[in-house]
Amino acid sequence: MTETLFLTSDEVAGLADPAEYVDAVRDAYRQIGEGGSAEPRTKLVNEEPPGFLTTYAAVLPETGAMGGYTYSAGFGELDAWFMTPLFDAKSGEPLALLDGASMNPYKTGAAGAVGVDALAREDASSVALIGSGAQARGQLRATATVRDLETVWVYSPTKESREAFAGDMNKELDASVAAVASAAAAVEDADIVITATNASDPVFDGDDLEPGAHVTAMGQYDPRKRELDHRTIERSTYVPDLRARATRDAGSFLSALEAGVVDESHIHAELGEVVAGVEPGREDDDEITVFDSGGTGIETVAAAYLLYEKALDRDLGQYIDFAPASEALTGE
Repeated sequence: MTETLFLTSDEVAGLADPAEYVDAVRDAYRQIGEGGSAEPRTKLVNEEPPGFLTTYAAVLPETGAMGGYTYSAGFGELDAWFMTPLFDAKSGEPLALLDGASMNPYKTGAAGAVGVDALAREDASSVALIGSGAQARGQLRATATVRDLETVWVYSPTKESREAFAGDMNKELDASVAAVASAAAAVEDADIVITATNASDPVFDGDDLEPGAHVTAMGQYDPRKRELDHRTIERSTYVPDLRARATRDAGSFLSALEAGVVDESHIHAELGEVVAGVEPGREDDDEITVFDSGGTGIETVAAAYLLYEKALDRDLGQYIDFAPASEALTGE
């Protein structure tokens, strides 16, 4: 039998701060850029009851870990569960099984921040944030660790939600955070634009982007989800988390591709290639850049391993037994 550490969502909540997540995720993307392995999500859809089962995985050779997410959403309970298996990349043995719910906004926010750090101007200090949910909080907290933010304008359709978000984050961050009445008002003059929505239609006009702006879009993990319009894609140096994902489930890029606005050569590089220095990132201050962050096993494994190590240091969790196939299949 192999002892595997099981960690609940409560046990891993608060174990790492946003900067630690960003550091771990940045290094993970570097490893992928230098030859590590990751694949886009596989999504199985069920019609009745409506729901889907999603998986994705990555191998981080230097970290010595591999794994990913398996999660369900919808179905009869109309909820979601995030299971995160973590394996040793050398022996293959299961190291841990994490309830990944509480780490989700942090690891996703960290991926967005790595995109900002790799592609936004060094002097970027103002943010337009479209969205005011848990993922928007994760994106903003992480972005604040890679740029010295002065001003944040947040917009979401519900006035009470965006004002509550602004009030909370204004207390938490050094930057001034204010709610605005439209996406256009948020995007105007913004150095960094972050979309954290589940929108099926574009959430701002690409012509409103200032020269030199960077866009991180994290709600485009389905062909039907489209936060960015054709103009934004067309104007941008376009960098997805994984090249293969751009033509599989990156809704905004797929829409622009199908409309003939761009072709596949418009994919500049994967984020890992930019982080590793294999491909250039931003090359001038007027360039508009886009990081399309649809979710991968890269940030998931990096975050899970970070939390696993911290849990070991604090003696958290409980051990469960897994039978190796050599025992289970032979009965010996």
